Amino acid sequence: MSIPFANAAAAYANTATQGLKAGKSAETEGPSFGDMLKDAAEGAIGTLHQGEQMTAKGVVGKADLADVVNAVTNAEVTLQAVVNVRDRVISAYQEILRMPM
Repeated sequence: MSIPFANAAAAYANTATQGLKAGKSAETEGPSFGDMLKDAAEGAIGTLHQGEQMTAKGVVGKADLADVVNAVTNAEVTLQAVVNVRDRVISAYQEILRMPM
């Protein structure tokens, strides 16, 4: 079952709005959840770009093989972590959809 990301984001925003309408105040301490997600995504993208750049340098012969292997391994681990987080978010969203109203 494929769930569009936009639907999950809209459901999250709707739930947050309903919570605020019910008299619950939002926490203002620390970064917001959206900011944390943005920072994590930017960090993951940066790691993947480093892996690509190091691979390109290795192909041309401007980088040490150990550095290339290290950068590619870091990129691979980061990609696996991102895929695992995505799978868990989709699973959680599916559980929410199954909840009785």
